[in-house]
Amino acid sequence: MGAHDAPAWLLQAYHRSVREAGATAPDDEIREHGRRLLELWSATRRTFHNVRHLADVLCRVDELVQETHEPDLVRLAGWYHGAVFDADHTPTYAQRGGEDEVASARFAQEDLASLGVPAARAARVHDLVAALRRHVVDPNDFDCSVLCDADLAVLASDPQRYKTYLRDVREEYAHVPLEDFLRARLRIVHKLLARPSLFVSPLGVAWEEQARQNLSAEEQRLQKELRSVAPEPVVAARA
Repeated sequence: MGAHDAPAWLLQAYHRSVREAGATAPDDEIREHGRRLLELWSATRRTFHNVRHLADVLCRVDELVQETHEPDLVRLAGWYHGAVFDADHTPTYAQRGGEDEVASARFAQEDLASLGVPAARAARVHDLVAALRRHVVDPNDFDCSVLCDADLAVLASDPQRYKTYLRDVREEYAHVPLEDFLRARLRIVHKLLARPSLFVSPLGVAWEEQARQNLSAEEQRLQKELRSVAPEPVVAARA
């Protein structure tokens, strides 16, 4: 899905959230910033972290919106959280792939400030985006909890959708050799399964069981596939 194929509601939603955040820029300028964001999300190599993922995150935020204090700041953090992305120049998938939450957070703060969003609110969006780097959430920060849960909600997809997610992620990092990718992905899955909980918002916890089922099934598939391509045994110890 490219920028020109994006649902019309996306650009309208961006405009609405920027206005609710306090922007003073003219409507045309806000819409232009929204179109630029959609172009960033539509880069050719984005087969998972693309406009579809952006729309999914925004929809998940809306599912949890009653738990937020400043819903439009959470939505804006969703818009900017993957703005800076480059899978090609990242050495390995193990180093977080092409996502750069730090640079995306900085871009969000500067971009929103240029639209007249008050400094404190632009800084809050920055902090929300930056928190996704480690997905370590203060449970008392409900806005951050909702954003993190929305970003991980794909893990709780139905099995067929989860299969599509895995295919898209592999395609996005097709330049990473298969064995390296499998080992990196297995480390990610181990770390996720080792968490006491994947979701922290009160409504998001309903996604926990399905997500763990998907991850456990993926773990078994990864171990089997890795055994077929790697001579040494796969150690399943979790971090």
